[in-house]
Amino acid sequence: MSAYLNLRTPAHPSHSPGDSSSLLRPNRTRRPLSHLPNPHLHDPLQPCPVNPTIFQSFEWYIPPDHAHWRRLSSILPTLATLGVSKIWIPPACKAARPEGNGYDIYDLYDLGEFNQKGTVATKWGSKAELVQLTEKAKQHGMGVLFDAVLNHKAGAEFSEEVVAVRCDPADRRVEGQKEVITAWTGWDFPGRGGVHSSMKWGKECFAGIDWDGAKRKKGVWRFEGKEWARDVDEELGNYDYLMFADLDHRHPPVREDLFRWAGWLKAQLRLGGMRLDAIKHYSFEFLRDFVRYVHRHVDPEWFFVGEYWREDSEFLARFVEFMHHRISLFDVQLVSNFSRISLLEEKGDLREVFDDALVVWKPNNAVTFVVNHDTQKGQSLETPVAPFFIPVAYALILLRANAGVPCVFYSDLYGSFGQHPKPDHSNFIPPASGGVVIPKMMLARQRWAYGSQYDYFDAPNCVGFTRLGHASQSGGAGLAVVVTNGWEFASKKMFVGEQHAGEVWTDLLRWCPGQVVIDGKGWGEFPVAVRSVSVWVNRRAQEREFVDGFVL
Repeated sequence: MSAYLNLRTPAHPSHSPGDSSSLLRPNRTRRPLSHLPNPHLHDPLQPCPVNPTIFQSFEWYIPPDHAHWRRLSSILPTLATLGVSKIWIPPACKAARPEGNGYDIYDLYDLGEFNQKGTVATKWGSKAELVQLTEKAKQHGMGVLFDAVLNHKAGAEFSEEVVAVRCDPADRRVEGQKEVITAWTGWDFPGRGGVHSSMKWGKECFAGIDWDGAKRKKGVWRFEGKEWARDVDEELGNYDYLMFADLDHRHPPVREDLFRWAGWLKAQLRLGGMRLDAIKHYSFEFLRDFVRYVHRHVDPEWFFVGEYWREDSEFLARFVEFMHHRISLFDVQLVSNFSRISLLEEKGDLREVFDDALVVWKPNNAVTFVVNHDTQKGQSLETPVAPFFIPVAYALILLRANAGVPCVFYSDLYGSFGQHPKPDHSNFIPPASGGVVIPKMMLARQRWAYGSQYDYFDAPNCVGFTRLGHASQSGGAGLAVVVTNGWEFASKKMFVGEQHAGEVWTDLLRWCPGQVVIDGKGWGEFPVAVRSVSVWVNRRAQEREFVDGFVL
């Protein structure tokens, strides 16, 4: 919560039925892109590591065919070629339903190994296939990010009577009278039979629930003797409760089991870190202790990225500081900016695209994205980005300096099965720009997006930036990027460095014809086609021929 992070808590806005915007907190301080230095200079004598890239390896609508681990294993060589350094896999623990994506988590200790909930394999495949996937990813130089769901449990074996207090769903601080409810809070995992963990879960392990099984009534109940964690997001008054049976992270056996599970997981799979689900809903202190424990006792190199959905980058920056910078967060404000500006079309102001983005506050702890499984069509956090703008947005997260770690979405490379998949795949949705443009930008990121950066965010409908290159990467070749949301061809005069004088640059994406000759002072006039992006690179740059000919 804001007070916990030493931030002034803004007034809680009144909530009007049907008005989801009223649930958002007003921002305290906003930072524009100009807060960052321009130019962003990189000493050519200093080391220049290869750019990291995360790949989200799933979408919400992948069919429950138990084949996804094998599917991913088959594309690992391609992902390695594209420069992917980390692959974020979906929740691999047994779900409450055979077709569950894993966010309806049933058993942390079943990775597709035991006959539970009507299946041995998870929706994604068997444990043996998952082990093989992580081993193969390691061989290709990729770290696997395990999607850890530590907020709740679903699919209980039995119910228990519990004395509970019903809470107002719109403000969990407002409580009614005590009552006895029937809560599904019993887990004994009969199919696993105590293998890997002997812990059984009962009502003492949880703080609340949303279903009274006896009365068949939905609501939000806090169990007697339990309290909602105070160090959670203050949306809805207190947003500890999210769904299913809500874990009590202060209960010693729960805390101990989760810590032990992290070590057990390390022994099962070759991992490079975790994506932490729904962290606004459970104790900040518990999470800090969990991450610290993992770094001290499991693996000091594990990378953590948390899902904290809040359009308040000052708050998220303070959260990162509270976590001692051991964790990164997804840049929620940036994807919101992408959506807002793209849907305004030519009325959108491209100069504002990075306004108050987390990359402006904490560039070393931001994970940027354009779409993910939660924001795609039909999901609870749906955040539509206009199709013409998707390549623009990817250029802005893939090719810039000091701008976090980009995460490329599965469907933007391999397409989507859609909200209602058909057996013949007749409603399959092809990837953005035909699956051609984003791979080329990923290849450009790996090869040429290095060195100092010069920004030209000086017009509402046309902005650009350049990277001057670094001698240690692809012979020092650089790039120039121009984007426009207007209906007319545009151009931007930009500096790419005197070392590139006389070079002939062309658009890598082939959306803008012609060539640009860099003048003797290192400048060029770079055009861009209507409502698009152009990425200009020396036509004789190292590996240019390979990138031009690459097909996914």
